[in-house]
Amino acid sequence: MAFGSYDDDSKRKRRYVVISISSVLLVSMVVAVTIGVSFNNDNGTKEEITASVKAIKDVCAPTDYKKTCEDTLRKDAKDTSDPLELVRTAFNATMKQISNVGKKSLTMIELQKDPRTKMALDQCTELMDYAIGELSKSFDELGRFELHKVDDALIKLKVWLSATISHEQTCLDGFQGTQGDAGETMKKALKTAVQLTHNGLAMVSEMLNYLGQMELPEMNSRRLLSQEFPSWVDGRVRRLLNAPLSEVKPDMVVAQDGSGQYKTINEALQNVPKKNNATFVIHIKSGTYKEYVQVNRTMPNLVFIGDGPDKSIISGNKSFKDGITTYRTATVAIIGDNFIAKNMGFENTAGALNYQAVAVRVLSDESIFYNCRFDGYQDTLYAHSHRQFYRDCTITGTIDFLFGDAAAVFQNCTLLVRKPLANQACPITAHGRTDPRESTGFVLQGCTIAGEADYLAVKETSKAYLGRPWKEYSKTIIMETFIPDFIPGEGWSPWQGNFGLDTLFYSEVRNTGPGAAVANRVNWPGIKKLSEEEIVEYTPAKYIQGDDWIPGKGVPYTPGFFAGNGSATGAGSSNSTTTGSSEPGSTNSTT
Repeated sequence: MAFGSYDDDSKRKRRYVVISISSVLLVSMVVAVTIGVSFNNDNGTKEEITASVKAIKDVCAPTDYKKTCEDTLRKDAKDTSDPLELVRTAFNATMKQISNVGKKSLTMIELQKDPRTKMALDQCTELMDYAIGELSKSFDELGRFELHKVDDALIKLKVWLSATISHEQTCLDGFQGTQGDAGETMKKALKTAVQLTHNGLAMVSEMLNYLGQMELPEMNSRRLLSQEFPSWVDGRVRRLLNAPLSEVKPDMVVAQDGSGQYKTINEALQNVPKKNNATFVIHIKSGTYKEYVQVNRTMPNLVFIGDGPDKSIISGNKSFKDGITTYRTATVAIIGDNFIAKNMGFENTAGALNYQAVAVRVLSDESIFYNCRFDGYQDTLYAHSHRQFYRDCTITGTIDFLFGDAAAVFQNCTLLVRKPLANQACPITAHGRTDPRESTGFVLQGCTIAGEADYLAVKETSKAYLGRPWKEYSKTIIMETFIPDFIPGEGWSPWQGNFGLDTLFYSEVRNTGPGAAVANRVNWPGIKKLSEEEIVEYTPAKYIQGDDWIPGKGVPYTPGFFAGNGSATGAGSSNSTTTGSSEPGSTNSTT
């Protein structure tokens, strides 16, 4: 969407109004809950400070932006402790902030003279819409708390707020390579909304910690594998994913030879029912589909089934070098929740010379990729946000070829290093967490790290690393994984200087292979040695609440550790496998 007309400018301002107000509403609703806890512990004591100020101070205590929190909720409150009045006050304060954004509209319109800036602004518009959706879900969830499900509700809030932070940060990241001060202008315009989102996450995290300490009955229990699954998980999904292709009866068939209803995937997507509560299956027959595909928010519960990851391939070649933001280079973008792909190939063929070039970008919550292949070079798989599960997949690339800010588990996958440009290093992962409270991070479990033959020929001059910190609180756990000899003793690579080395969260657990020894690993403060109890928290059942949404989908799934590698398991699960600042890669990567 362009910003060059009055109507477009008005729409843009309305979007910023909604996101900032939604952020404040979330904060205010958490205030209302926390006020109840605070007052229950007050024993009726009269304080000299007013009830309103005390309540606001208490709830703002765990936040990183206390002044923004207190000023937003206290200004003009007139000593009220009524949560509704606090919401009204927050509305007024937010509207004042938005008026400052309006004053910058002319400047933002002028920035359209640079094509890359225009694309970055358009990208922000899309991401702000997504952020509004996350905050709207959060607001609705807060309105229907049930005591025995409050921990599940708070976990969802953390997922959605973490995604909101990802959207806001990706908006700002899009200004890499733009002319003028466009990025700084947008950063200032979004400052209050960003701070309020981080504050909301801090408050929800504090509530979750508090409830965990209370140990209320049934508070910490999670659904067992045998319990009921969401309504959209009908037996049909399991049958379709388990059945031979000859027996699959999908809702649509895409075939380049004309044997299906449609010859292109985009034609099929135009006819997918919107906001469908039931699964909708598209069989994509063999062929290389040279098109750019986006599964929108209005297409939840969609399933792509191909004829094989080397047969049904979606191919594109957009790259950052073409003047396109990294976010927009994706061949395939998945936004609709509960997406499943099986036996599919996705590729970006731009090559090592063209910098960032994404094959797949995933924003879908509770999404699953099974027996899929992701081929690219720099920035191949953009696991952007929400909870994601990858099983028996192959991901190829050169630099940061697994990146993003999702909470994603890669189980029994192969990460294949390809030959980069001369003397380029090849960090495999680049996680993008910007707040330590985010419920995000990458977990590689039971995976294999390997190199293509062309890479192995240059491994001495183009060293590969387990990962590097794209953002300050980057988080990656590698466990039960085969690490080859071409991973050097230090294991991990810095991003630039000391950035993130104190605040990242990297850990290696129970790995095998000639490169798995940790004796000579870097000794950054962020490198963690986890206890047995801590390790369990990163199994799929725990980390992405996998027992709630993966079983019943006809996809292999190990909720805990793999058999023979320890006795710890996911909550309510057995050890058995069940079926049912800049863009990554943009800094100097030479060795």
